[in-house]
Amino acid sequence: MKRDFLTGEELGAFELGELLDRALELKAGRRDGAGAEALAGRSIALVFEKPSTRTRISFEVGVAELGATPIVLRGDELQLSRGESIADTARVLARYVDAIVIRSGSHEEVVKLAAASEAPVVNALTPLHHPCQALADLMTLRERFGELAGLRVAFVGDGNNVARSLAIAGTLADVEVIVAAPPGYQLDESHGATLTDDPRAAAGADAIYTDVWVSMGDEEEAERRRADLAPFRVDADLLAAAKDEAIVLHCLPAHPGEEISADVLYGDRSAVWDQAENRLHTQKALLDMLVET
Repeated sequence: MKRDFLTGEELGAFELGELLDRALELKAGRRDGAGAEALAGRSIALVFEKPSTRTRISFEVGVAELGATPIVLRGDELQLSRGESIADTARVLARYVDAIVIRSGSHEEVVKLAAASEAPVVNALTPLHHPCQALADLMTLRERFGELAGLRVAFVGDGNNVARSLAIAGTLADVEVIVAAPPGYQLDESHGATLTDDPRAAAGADAIYTDVWVSMGDEEEAERRRADLAPFRVDADLLAAAKDEAIVLHCLPAHPGEEISADVLYGDRSAVWDQAENRLHTQKALLDMLVET
């Protein structure tokens, strides 16, 4: 049976560990061509309804490095832009390709796509979930700390799709996730995380994580959001409350001076750039797991 990856809840704890093991193997052996024939002869559709840097490049490069052909499509290049249904699009694409990766402005539409597709569907980002980012987050934590179980990660700022996916994946990996957000910005469900409105809940954390305060679609509320979230800025003062060996995470793009100070983002405790790279390796491991060979 085909499998989708829409929220991260599709994986079990053991399977998640195996995926991260595979990602670490692919990273270590990348220059020696590790995984180069894993998906030889396959084709993967990469559908992007919104602009993308890390997600598009990491998936396009990753598909090629697995030996498959990436088919990159913008929303306005498909008949979706002229009214064809997402379900019919799925039925057609599944006849051509071996998996569909989609970044969409609607999680509900991605669920419909997956329901109609005979090929695996991967959620590359929706307003509700960003599960591929969470895989890279966990890989980065494993690289830095060796083991995931028992780690404490504080997500500080806007309780958004990234926070939700971190909570889901962290629970699977036995990572304590705390989401600190002001009223009106918190997750509507904990997904196993601890929810608080106190940014100082980052005290004793092994990692402090943040994301932009103004995402695509939030521009009209930008000034209000900046004012509401200002007490949740990740800076040297907040980092000092964490463990001495704590690292800083950010899914990027960053706005230094808003959600994170420049000295922290570019400082020696930042794991942000490893985290961005690890999107590539975890997504390769994910596709290797989902696409039947």
